[in-house]
Amino acid sequence: MAEIDPQTQTELEAAVFRRLVGHLRGRTDVQNIDLMNLAGFCRNCLSNWLKDAADARGLPLTKDESREQVYGMPYETWKALHQTEASPDQQAAFAKAAPGPHGA
Repeated sequence: MAEIDPQTQTELEAAVFRRLVGHLRGRTDVQNIDLMNLAGFCRNCLSNWLKDAADARGLPLTKDESREQVYGMPYETWKALHQTEASPDQQAAFAKAAPGPHGA
């Protein structure tokens, strides 16, 4: 790939982030615990990383606001509509993987 200037690189990375978030919004059947067990991060991790980035730049963004950016709705609404209770198998896999602080 040809050399990409920093601004274009940032724009490409932002586009990828938006596409990932859009994909996860459409895949409400995929539970966060499944994402954690398979990939070591979940929607909450993405929202935490977004908040961390805002904090690093001194921008006001609450945890609830960052979650709404990722979930496309308030987190509590998403949980009520889409989150299921983790099965014993999912919980065991999560405990075995023992990920660090959510996708750190």
